[in-house]
Amino acid sequence: MTFKKLIGKFHLWLGLVSGLLVVFLGVTGCILAFQREIEDLTQSYRFVQAEQKAVLTPSAIQKIAEKALPDKHPHSVTYQSATDAVQVAFYNADPEYYYIAYINPYSGEVLKVKDMNSDFFRIIIMGHFYLWLPPPIGQPIVASATLIFLVMMISGLVLWWPKNKAAGKQRFSVKWDAKWRRVNYDLHNVLGFYMTWIAIFIAITGLVWGFQWFAKSVYWVSSGGKQPVDFYEPLSAKQKQSTLDAPVIDLIWHKMNVEHKDAKLIEVHFPENDSTAIGATANPDPSTYWKGDYRYFDQYTLQEVEVKHMYGRFKNATIADKIQRMNYDIHVGAVLGLPGKILAFCASLVASSLPITGFMIWWGRRKKSKEGSKGKTTTAIA
Repeated sequence: MTFKKLIGKFHLWLGLVSGLLVVFLGVTGCILAFQREIEDLTQSYRFVQAEQKAVLTPSAIQKIAEKALPDKHPHSVTYQSATDAVQVAFYNADPEYYYIAYINPYSGEVLKVKDMNSDFFRIIIMGHFYLWLPPPIGQPIVASATLIFLVMMISGLVLWWPKNKAAGKQRFSVKWDAKWRRVNYDLHNVLGFYMTWIAIFIAITGLVWGFQWFAKSVYWVSSGGKQPVDFYEPLSAKQKQSTLDAPVIDLIWHKMNVEHKDAKLIEVHFPENDSTAIGATANPDPSTYWKGDYRYFDQYTLQEVEVKHMYGRFKNATIADKIQRMNYDIHVGAVLGLPGKILAFCASLVASSLPITGFMIWWGRRKKSKEGSKGKTTTAIA
């Protein structure tokens, strides 16, 4: 058996093992690529009419949100543009709940209280990441299928590689006027070739979430041999009484607005207990995550608390830190804006088609082989 035939067998069996999962991940990936755009079109409660007056402070917004969800603890408050509703997130792991209250920042009107566990995109994300299984079970399954798909893309390039120049001319275009089996074969090979150069980044970023060893390996390579600092929540120097003359979340929100004039999004976290520092984020580009400036403040003194992990001040982030921060933005194509999302959508769509066209190629050859064997047997008997 030649090397290429061996690779072909390897490619075939990996495809049969992971095919259904690859189809599922490709389809859900297509949906997630345009999540923000779809939400903008379908969720009118996320927007308000801009008014010529000051918006309500985080502490005032907090009181309104807590009345809407009296038994829940607010996690964060997010301000965006003058025409965006303020979002107050209520999140807790035990007991588990996740709500977002959308509030008009000028009038204080509660526009909607949304249970995110029944949100369409939240459901899609949980399926894409965990197959709607408990994360310790679903995540390794998805990650393993992604790893298999990455290997298949590499083996597919080996199989695609033409033997000579004459064969090479046929590997870059689909022969649409041929019989359906040839068209199917070309769709698998030609589209698979073009898709690979984009999907390989989608697969790698998926593996960063799926396997710790892979994430640490990517960081090690991009940092020149260093290991990432694990994320941790910084603490406040606990005091009996605060020395501040206004609610701390209002002071931090004001500070972030003053020090981040270019920010299109300001988010402030409410303290989880009397020992945690208060986190705040300023993002100049709300369509992505990686450029965010993450800062932490002592809840009693307002003094900034520095952190060593990658989710600190953007100016302190290394190249390796920024690559890790970009992971989701690369995965959905947002790192390149709308063109990147279109590329990610197309790559995911083609990726979801490859197991189907590949199966049809295998089934057609299998059927043809059986018919050939039957014909030889009939000739021998005659």
